[in-house]
Amino acid sequence: MDVEGVDVVIVGYFSGKQKDFAAVMDSAVQEMTTHGARVVGRIVQRRGVSDGGVKKMALPFSSRTLLSYGKVREAAALCEQTDADAAVFLTPLTGRQRRVLTGMLGCPVVSLADVLTAD
Repeated sequence: MDVEGVDVVIVGYFSGKQKDFAAVMDSAVQEMTTHGARVVGRIVQRRGVSDGGVKKMALPFSSRTLLSYGKVREAAALCEQTDADAAVFLTPLTGRQRRVLTGMLGCPVVSLADVLTAD
């Protein structure tokens, strides 16, 4: 996907053990800016922060969306509020996840790898 001149929301999914998630998000923002996108928002979903989540840390909240239902709603609201043209997930997505998330967020959804390999 060519993101030149596109307004994007960056979505990151991280293990609770990953302490450098803010730096990873900053790096993704830099990559998107380098490719000509305007980053209009960020969403972070962390897994394994609570006691119950530690046992399931390596698993996504949902195989359809990777995220919890509340985080999907938060991302959809941010995409709508910022009038984002796309949501870019740092995590690789399956075709099904892209389709489901595109419908739920109201804008095209791609992974960062899709953007970086489009050159």
